[in-house]
Amino acid sequence: MPESAAWTATTNAGPAPASGAALAANAAPAGRPKIDVDRMNFYYGPRRALEDIALKIYPNQVTALIGPSGCGKSTFLRSLNRMNDIVPGARLEGSIRIDDQDIYAPAVDIVDLRRRVGMVFQKSNPFPKSIFDNVAYGLRINRLVRSREELRGRVEASLKSAALWNEVGDRLHTSALALSGGQQQRLCIARALAIEPEIVLMDEPASALDPIATQRIEELIYELKTRYTIVIVTHNMQQAARVSDVTAFFWLGRVVECDRTKKIFTNPAEKLTEDYVTGRFG
Repeated sequence: MPESAAWTATTNAGPAPASGAALAANAAPAGRPKIDVDRMNFYYGPRRALEDIALKIYPNQVTALIGPSGCGKSTFLRSLNRMNDIVPGARLEGSIRIDDQDIYAPAVDIVDLRRRVGMVFQKSNPFPKSIFDNVAYGLRINRLVRSREELRGRVEASLKSAALWNEVGDRLHTSALALSGGQQQRLCIARALAIEPEIVLMDEPASALDPIATQRIEELIYELKTRYTIVIVTHNMQQAARVSDVTAFFWLGRVVECDRTKKIFTNPAEKLTEDYVTGRFG
């Protein structure tokens, strides 16, 4: 991302737990944010997991969420397509807007929301079906294609988007479970892309992969941001530095700091951020 391009992050959470400094606001790029989170609090029963989160996430950027385990990164990520709805006692205060629509409004169609906001999980989870049927699954259940020819075209396009077609194009009807771990994760990305989402959420997509497979996933993320808004949770500081345009540092359910990735890793505003990204804790 060009150095002149910036984005906005604010918080009403008050002082960060360790630094005591308020989060600075930065100039936003032209245009509206794709995702606008305002005064968000999230609860699991009586326990507050996220406190006064306010973030603006802009289109065609990769936003990395970093922070120690248990700080709320994955809870925040799952709130962006309401996957937390399945947890008994979970509730949200404040608002999350996508394209200026409150996704927690009563009239929102959750099935449609999850089609628009795809998800790739930490552990690859291919179905015990063929490679073709894995990618075609969402297209079929959502009735997004009108013919077998269109279905084949969409499956091929999705596998190409996930940089997998050249490796599996000649064995589409073999079991997806026979693929390597890295290939299975790219297959899951292809499955998410097949239904043409606008936003792709990734929860540590390369944490269980070897270095070569991780590199392929990172290259893929970099390519995909030209077409999608991507939000990724990662514990790997080097990965966040390599793939993201913007980084948000979470700590104890709050956003301590959020800025251009280069600034977060070279000149953060908060001492707590500096201590985390330099490995002094976490």
